[in-house]
Amino acid sequence: MTTYDDRASHGGAPDRAYGTVGEDLTAVVERVRGSVEGVIEGKPEVVRLSLTVLLAEGHLLIEDVPGVGKTMLAKALARSIDCSVRRIQFTPDLLPSDITGVSIWDQQRRDFEFKPGAIFAQIVIGDEINRASPKTQSALLESMEERQVTIDGKTYELPSPFMVVATQNPVEMEGTYPLPEAQRDRFMARVSVGYPSAEAELQMLDVHGGVSPLEDLQPVAHAHDIVKLIEAVRGVYVAEPIRRYAVDLVAATRTHPDLRLGASPRATLHLLRATKAAAALAGRDYALPDDVQALAVAVLAHRLLPTAQAQLNRRTSEQVVQEILQRTTVPAAAGQPAGFGLGRGGYGQQPPRRL
Repeated sequence: MTTYDDRASHGGAPDRAYGTVGEDLTAVVERVRGSVEGVIEGKPEVVRLSLTVLLAEGHLLIEDVPGVGKTMLAKALARSIDCSVRRIQFTPDLLPSDITGVSIWDQQRRDFEFKPGAIFAQIVIGDEINRASPKTQSALLESMEERQVTIDGKTYELPSPFMVVATQNPVEMEGTYPLPEAQRDRFMARVSVGYPSAEAELQMLDVHGGVSPLEDLQPVAHAHDIVKLIEAVRGVYVAEPIRRYAVDLVAATRTHPDLRLGASPRATLHLLRATKAAAALAGRDYALPDDVQALAVAVLAHRLLPTAQAQLNRRTSEQVVQEILQRTTVPAAAGQPAGFGLGRGGYGQQPPRRL
């Protein structure tokens, strides 16, 4: 297998067990969070979810109407980390080879030379991804799932960390294509930025009215810091009752009468990984049911397809997931009644610890 990485100094195995260094984890995360929140005014939960997806080794889909800061959020996250970044503007005439790369005949060497596409970066920003055809969108499938690209029978590994941050406009807008189910399922979470509050919008005018907020944004973390944080997140403990709770939530989407397509087993895995990352961001190395509940809508809703009758009744996927959360029994910690859901540890055999 051929390896292609344009920044060889990034990535690789961590030097030490990072999961035991809570101060370092907190410091790095807080620096990145503060950097992004300095650009995206009044949206701390959106920034937190973006960091959760990054540390969970996932990909983020940002969906909203034009002008609310979708691309700004993606760029701010990318520029806050000292790593390779590429931006792809998706248009109807974009070709798959523009994303993955192409082999070109070199007359001097009398051999084919591979020219890497924009996907060969640690953070890839896909702007307005649903303005390209499904054929072009499918060029991302292998890279997002397997973190590699196969061209002319040769496989090239992508650098680490690797994250796709894609923006899209609502499907009802002119000139958009709906993302295929296989494409949506590869995004760990979907987030909507939404309009800012009046106070946040006024502050935005005062601070950013004369200059772009991205111009002075400097990296506050290195790529190898993120790799170490990812290793720490992998070690977060999730007790068996909480794992079963995640499985029950996903299974309920497959039998719900308002859905014609439920969530996949990949969704269960993404929910577990995001839960671990959320626990780490909260300063814990063990997960709680609250972590699962807080992420269920963002991780599951974009994968679901409502029935025609549910669409006529204006039932959204988000509403269905909220209903499933209310109906599914929440696991209780040791010594607490079922459905308590706000435990402080006590799940399984391991004692709770703090990162």
